[in-house]
Amino acid sequence: MSQVQSKAACPECSGRLEAGEETFCSDCGLVVAEDYLDRGPEWRSFSDDSENRERTGAPLTRARHDRGLSTEIGRSRDLSSKKRRRLARMRRQHNRARISSKADRNRVYAFTEIRRLVSSLGLPQSIRDQACVLFESAQSADLLRGRSLEGFAAASVYAVCRTAAVSRTVGEIADVARASEAELKAAYDALNRELGLPTGPIDPAEYIGRFASQLDVPKTVEARAREFVTEGRERGLINGRNPSGFATTCLYAAAIEADHDLTQREAADVAGVTPVTLRTAYYDLIEE
Repeated sequence: MSQVQSKAACPECSGRLEAGEETFCSDCGLVVAEDYLDRGPEWRSFSDDSENRERTGAPLTRARHDRGLSTEIGRSRDLSSKKRRRLARMRRQHNRARISSKADRNRVYAFTEIRRLVSSLGLPQSIRDQACVLFESAQSADLLRGRSLEGFAAASVYAVCRTAAVSRTVGEIADVARASEAELKAAYDALNRELGLPTGPIDPAEYIGRFASQLDVPKTVEARAREFVTEGRERGLINGRNPSGFATTCLYAAAIEADHDLTQREAADVAGVTPVTLRTAYYDLIEE
């Protein structure tokens, strides 16, 4: 290892210090400090694998019941049929031993469902990890007894979307979940009641960008719809109304003002509300 000259002075003779595996004085030979840490890369090359040299394993993740720490028995075709059968038996027994309790089995099933929901909804991995942590908290609080695992998995995703200000409606999550909307709402009510989730009223402005993209309206219409949301908030029109429905109402009002072709049925379908709901909010919005 090449030696690097240090700016510090020797405590004995005030001579010059040089640093390597040991920090020593070049004049009197006093060893000042030792460093046995290998600060090189955490991998090495093998004769049969010169391309992939990493040996550190996958990173930890909260989306697995064991944080991703369990050992996996790999597969190889370069073995005899007898060895492959033996490895298959070992892999089967290993999978059984890895899930040692019913709670672990429930987490494996629920975390798989959460990962599927997050992927189907196009949500980021941070939502997935937080939803898995929330489900684990619900399991620790004994909220799953007599309730649907699929419902709690979907409710965890919806609750994290609410707390992270990610605009997803109950209907959107229920459409891709293996639980009904009633099961999702029941599980979410239990989470909100027992765990005290930091959720507040949903701001309709959170839906404007996504709904404007789905309805293919111009940017000017989207900007005007945000102004309508602000006006509706100041006048108290959003109180007691469906946030997603009011968001599409503002988009519809802005489209009418800009002479953009948008029907009430198209706007209502995007938010999952009826045209009657949209018309009622529209008349209240343009009243003044």
